[in-house]
Amino acid sequence: MANKPENKDHRVVGFVGIGLDNKDGHQRLTQNEHFLLVGGSSETHERMQDTAIRFTEALQRRGKALEETAVEEVIEIFHETQE
Repeated sequence: MANKPENKDHRVVGFVGIGLDNKDGHQRLTQNEHFLLVGGSSETHERMQDTAIRFTEALQRRGKALEETAVEEVIEIFHETQE
């Protein structure tokens, strides 16, 4: 069995957030440069929006483009946005 070669060029190019707790029938959709957020209750969708805003601001403070940011750093930024 041939081993799959390691791809060292893993990159994050965007995010999809899906909220599954909508019970009011309202369709929620938010899109920006890096995020597509779909569904969720009002509260859940607002939390996803807040995370997207904080993430984008943190990325801008670091002076980086998402596509050029290492996966490990993207994860680190997400953890920071949750604190």
